[in-house]
Amino acid sequence: MDEALLRTLTPTVIGILVRRGADFAAAEDAVQDALVEAVRVWPDDPPRDPQGWLVAVSWRKFLDATRAATSRRRREVLVEAEPVPAPSSVGGTGEAVDDTLQLYFLCAHPSLTPASAVALTLRAVGGLTTRQIAQAYLVPEATMSQRISRAKRTVSGVRFNRHGDVATVLRVLYLVFNEGYSGDVDLAGEAIRLTRQLAARTTHEEVAGLLALMLLHHARRPARTRPDGSLVPLAEQDRGLWDTRLIAEGVDVLQAALARDRLGEFQAQAAIAALHADARTAEETDWVQIVEWYDELVRLTDSPVARLNRAVAVGEAAGPRAGLATLAGLDPALPRYTAVAAYLRERDGDPATAAQLYAEAARSAHSLPERDHLTRQAARLNTQLRT
Repeated sequence: MDEALLRTLTPTVIGILVRRGADFAAAEDAVQDALVEAVRVWPDDPPRDPQGWLVAVSWRKFLDATRAATSRRRREVLVEAEPVPAPSSVGGTGEAVDDTLQLYFLCAHPSLTPASAVALTLRAVGGLTTRQIAQAYLVPEATMSQRISRAKRTVSGVRFNRHGDVATVLRVLYLVFNEGYSGDVDLAGEAIRLTRQLAARTTHEEVAGLLALMLLHHARRPARTRPDGSLVPLAEQDRGLWDTRLIAEGVDVLQAALARDRLGEFQAQAAIAALHADARTAEETDWVQIVEWYDELVRLTDSPVARLNRAVAVGEAAGPRAGLATLAGLDPALPRYTAVAAYLRERDGDPATAAQLYAEAARSAHSLPERDHLTRQAARLNTQLRT
């Protein structure tokens, strides 16, 4: 049983059913039923045309369900008007590509909360089961099932007749990527797979920018944590563990996107990641050019997080006091503000203040690994001060 193939075909088949007249919720349910059937049947009797088989079985599941519904007669008229094609007549690339692209837009509909959009994307486009998504987000399966059901009801009446917002789709995919991984589902890897799929369906330069950013960040993943799970700061990472294949691919994708001369925020972020990846050692990092890219990112987004990261880059390029001066103009309530202040204070030769700030930052950290890292930083400086 090729699970990867089933997950790849899922959005295409849902899109075909929706375009034939099924609403999204009914189409998604029918495809999930067909996938269960495929898991049972395919190992002993694999189809010659997997997509055609899934379309035919999903449509039959949909018809069975609609005949039992209150609107039976209206649905039957639709069925009589549009017969089911034979499996051999489906599976072409033309309309399926458009269907899949529209499905991305539907799952990132602005009426959905970010959490619901992510869950629906993983289910309908990613082909993951509700249990897998629940395990990845460390919530009960019943809770995730309710979230997905609400999301499906929200978008069920949405028609596939308007161009969707690429920016919203990209933010949903970026949310998936930033969740990392847990359980048996690698969400970072899943986000890359979905973004590759989206990049194959559109030439939008920001799709390429996001893909490049994901690849460049993911390349550093083996060096980000120690065997005990503790975080390793970028400057201390073993760069020999970085995946050079992913870095090369990310740089190629980024260069092709930048060549279109339509800069966007994900391209700018990817350019910063590429400069980090290009440095053989932390000391060789081109911080001046990184500051310039942060200037572009701030111009594009006016993001407080980008301004905070720019303060760190300024501190590296022009010295910690320049970084602290830049930091002084930002809101202290920003996430990681206190941690950045601690780092710059330590570099400026003020370990006592830095230790206090590290301890304060640890108390407001959003994850256990981050909290432990900041706590260790405070302990390290306090030990130095006592000796």
